[in-house]
Amino acid sequence: MPESNDMTRLRRALAVEARPSSDFDLNTGVAQPETRKLRPAGVLVPLIEVECGWRLVLTKRSSALKHHPGQIAFPGGKVDPEDSGPQAAALREAHEEIGLEPSSVEILGELPPHETVTGFVMSPFVGRIVTPFDPRAEPGEVAEILTVPLDHITDPARYSVQARRWRGQRRHYYTVPFGPYYIWGATARILRGLAERMAP
Repeated sequence: MPESNDMTRLRRALAVEARPSSDFDLNTGVAQPETRKLRPAGVLVPLIEVECGWRLVLTKRSSALKHHPGQIAFPGGKVDPEDSGPQAAALREAHEEIGLEPSSVEILGELPPHETVTGFVMSPFVGRIVTPFDPRAEPGEVAEILTVPLDHITDPARYSVQARRWRGQRRHYYTVPFGPYYIWGATARILRGLAERMAP
């Protein structure tokens, strides 16, 4: 079966070199501590093909979590000592958080790293789910598993910049809402970078 146009465009986009991104891209006036130490993390950008086309699998994080509670996010997390690196961490966390077996994922490529305001440097890995997938949310971390059409998050026109007060300062960030889901912050910034490279 020939590869879909969306997948061909995605592969081309992943081959394009791009600069790292940051939660500070839109907030250049925010002072960052010179002594800050960034912790490595890996996230999976999992794509699944359904009858209506390709969709991105995301999670709604538990409101009880310390970092980014209640936000829409990629499955993933910090690199643990037993992980061989960020990709291994992304696959391990995806298995723990949404029940996705690492053997069910074909890694297509890596997106540029992203620095978060919470002190992580995230390495995002785009992966295609190649076997039947029965999502299972990990109760302590994931409140909900959702999917978003690939053509929604790869359309630059869907993105906007909004702002709110954070730690006494006005912070700007990207958003790409979908239905009742408010996708923003690091997740939206990473996806916007992909959308820019996939744009015709």
